[in-house]
Amino acid sequence: MAQVLEFKLPDLGEGLTEAEIVRWLVQVGDVVAVDQPVVEVETAKAMVEVPCPYGGVVTARFGEEGAELPVGAPLLTVAVGEGAEGHRPAADPGTDGGAARAGEQPGAGERRSEGSGNVLVGYGTSEAPARRRRVRPQGRASGATAGSGTAGSGTAGSGTAGAGPSGAGVPGRANGRVRAAEPVDGPVPVISPLVRRLARENDLDLRELTGSGPDGLILRADVEYALRAAAAQGGRAARETGPHPDGTVREQALAATAGAAATEPAGVAGSAVSPGDVRIPLKGVRGAVADKLARSRREIPDATCWVDADATELMRARAAMNAASGPKISLVALLARICTAALARFPELNSTVDTQAREIVRFDHVHLGFAAQTDRGLVVPVVRDAHARDAEALTSEFARLTEAARAGRLTPGELTGGTFTLNNYGVFGVDGSTPIVNYPEAAMLGVGRIVPKPWVHEGELAVRQVVQLSLTFDHRVCDGGTAGGFLRYVADCVEQPAVLLRTL
Repeated sequence: MAQVLEFKLPDLGEGLTEAEIVRWLVQVGDVVAVDQPVVEVETAKAMVEVPCPYGGVVTARFGEEGAELPVGAPLLTVAVGEGAEGHRPAADPGTDGGAARAGEQPGAGERRSEGSGNVLVGYGTSEAPARRRRVRPQGRASGATAGSGTAGSGTAGSGTAGAGPSGAGVPGRANGRVRAAEPVDGPVPVISPLVRRLARENDLDLRELTGSGPDGLILRADVEYALRAAAAQGGRAARETGPHPDGTVREQALAATAGAAATEPAGVAGSAVSPGDVRIPLKGVRGAVADKLARSRREIPDATCWVDADATELMRARAAMNAASGPKISLVALLARICTAALARFPELNSTVDTQAREIVRFDHVHLGFAAQTDRGLVVPVVRDAHARDAEALTSEFARLTEAARAGRLTPGELTGGTFTLNNYGVFGVDGSTPIVNYPEAAMLGVGRIVPKPWVHEGELAVRQVVQLSLTFDHRVCDGGTAGGFLRYVADCVEQPAVLLRTL
């Protein structure tokens, strides 16, 4: 007899907690083999094809293309075993229905078929893990209040709900926080540890929220929306309270403001909104970049120093290398070789700050990240053990990772773990920049375009190939003298590549 098994979105590693469905690779009714890719998803780090650990007939899919699912949410159900070929779903494809719904126990009491032994975290080699039932919240935010309060009463503890950042469309507020009309009993339905931390850091009680995810799951978007709503209401209250021209407190004005705000989109309270404005979701790669850059600016006390360097001899050295037999050497590989040599002399910049332990952690290896612009946005692939590679090996690895980045095939492991970043923004035709440190690293070297410029060479004015080098660094790991010494050594190697012979 056929058995219906539910396959959930697995843990994709590297702390990822959600993914967006880009493209379904199977339809309901299709026969799938063990480890066959069934869906292509986009995480905050890469595009990933997710293989199914079961072989059988697809009976239901959960989520349309473009939908964002948390890790642990159901992806699809598969009928396996004898009679699976004749099994058909009980609901339309792509709906939440089907032979097995989220949180149910298909084939309760039966032993599950063996899994795939595949590599994604979250499912594996023998029996599928026991399913946990999610707790559905007892109530959703609505126009009615919890307990004995009445809609629109505004009394303390009534939990009124309206439709805007000031209370409407947002769960009711108490003590300056956003809360649901009815608190959730039992465990809080949250999977993501990032969501828990975000709520904890902002003193937001998750039990007071109603989740918008499957079965009331609280998503990051729910927490962020609640925080924006709280901030908007708090700011508006501060503006609207105070003496009214007739000598009274403007509570009536506050009520009017709350009603007017019912049509205000969250996050744009007080700003001009035109019908033609376009909203672009900050999610996927762009969302991850935004979060990381904001965190870098928020947590790292950075400083930038820069210097112009004569790159004529470096360009000549590269030309001589490429004139000889063997693979061509890229300019970024030579710059990477210079970086690793400089980090060996100034290891303070190949580090990170452990804020909890109040320690600086210096790495004994250089995992060199490099900025790569793709159609999906800016990504930073990482060359592992760059300090142990020569120019030829670096050239090959840069080419491989760049191709994978443009094709969206980078794995999470190839996008994380960097200790220092090289940013060649000269390819965009600009001379200089102030790079933002790639959190949690301690420094980034920026390289502008190499262009002919007037330059004093050997006491005479000449036209030379000049480049501007910028170093942004975490001032907690070193002082300006160390940063200046690093940058000067890099410039010396650019101007006189023979300097590198000392470290070869």
